[in-house]
Formats: sequence, structure tokens, C-alpha cells
Amino acid sequence: MELLVVGSGAAYPDRPGTASSCYVVLHDGAAICLDLGQGAFAGLAGRLEPADLAGVVISHLHPDHFVDLVALRHYLRYEFEPPRRMRVIAPAGLRGRLDGVTGEPDFAAGTLEIEDRGAGHVQVGPFDLESRRVTHTADSFATRVTLAAAADGPAIVYSGDCGRAADLAPLIGPGDMLLCEVAFGPGPIPVPDLHLDGAAVGRLAAETRVSQVLLTHLQMKRDPAATLAAARAGYGGQVSLVSDGDRIPITG
Repeated sequence: MELLVVGSGAAYPDRPGTASSCYVVLHDGAAICLDLGQGAFAGLAGRLEPADLAGVVISHLHPDHFVDLVALRHYLRYEFEPPRRMRVIAPAGLRGRLDGVTGEPDFAAGTLEIEDRGAGHVQVGPFDLESRRVTHTADSFATRVTLAAAADGPAIVYSGDCGRAADLAPLIGPGDMLLCEVAFGPGPIPVPDLHLDGAAVGRLAAETRVSQVLLTHLQMKRDPAATLAAARAGYGGQVSLVSDGDRIPITG
């Protein structure tokens, strides 16, 4: 498997050309999209055919994680005859959010096949996704992705947005890659139970014995070098801060 970083920004990125949360896992011609925040559709469509995705999985219903589903819906509806359809797995309430954003009742009908997300396993294309609720909004999820045909093979765990690092630990197996939000950078954490900082991610990585840490979702004005140093202080393995366009092999 391979990770394609389409959007690494937080709710309001300050690096020109940076999209908010969007990550694609690829394997042997198949792809699944984890989150689709603002600005992400252009980066997605510029790198692969969005209509060919096996599905889109949304971590929680903050706009920087789902709002470019509006662009995806328009694309599927107006660029194909007949319109194409896309499987979307998301916390309950997504249909109403999309209707509210667009002012159009049943906005997703005929294009986005929305399924309510819950804890546990679901297969999307060749991928097995394990979901676990985490502290952030009332209904937020982290995701572990493996190949369904090789459950003991390499895996990647995506935190979504998470305010307590301990919530992620049961989802992580030794040797997994950890793609983790670090919105509060080197700390301190000004709003408890909302986001993580580098020190919390470093401790989690050491406790769960991950193979490497990929940091993302860094808020503007947080120091990248200090954030990396904070994570490395607690974890002796490989730690990096991802950027839009990065392609990273998923290894154990």
C-alpha cells in the first residue's frame, strides 16, 4: 500500500496551495479517500480520477474534513452521463450538513451513497477499515487501514482529529504507521480534549511501538521544527511532517 497526501492543512492553512485534510491509500490500482476537506478536490482530481475511488471515509463532521464532498458531488453529477455514484461512509448527520451548506434538499441523492459510520470493521474495495470513536466532536472516528486479504500485513492508522492520544492506542498494532494530527504543535494545549500536540503523539508512538510517525494538521503559527522535536523527545523512531503531494510507502 501507499499513502498519497492530498491535503495536510488544518482548518485554516496559511501555506499557499495547501488543502485541508485529505489522504488517499492506494494499492494495485485501487484507492480509498480518508476525509475531503476544503480545497482538497482540486488536489485529488489533479492526481487521480476521483470517480474511480472505492469510497470516501469521513472522520467527523467539521467542514475541513468533509466540505469538498460538495465539489465531488458536482463532478460526479455533471461530468458523467449518466451520473456516477460514490460510496461515502461518515458519521450520522452528513446528509443534513450537506443540505444545509448548499441549501438544496436531498443534495447527495443520486451521487453520494452515504452510509452511517460506526465502530468496528467494514470493507471498502480491497481495504479493511477498522473504526474507533475518539474524543473531539460527539461523533469522531480514527481509522486503521489494512488490506482485507492480508490482515496481518502493513497497516496505517489515521487519527482524524483527536483530543486524547489514549483513545488511539487500542487501534494501533506494533509496526503500524501512524498518521496523526498535531494541531497544537509543540504545545501547550490551550483547549483540552480537542487536538493533540507533539509530546502527546511521541508518547503514544513509543507506547504502541509504531514503525514511524507522520505528523499532519499543524495549525498556522505553530513551529514545525519545535513540533518535530517535541514528538522525537518521546519517540526514538522516524518522525516527519507531511506536505500536500507526498507519496509514502506503507510498510510494517
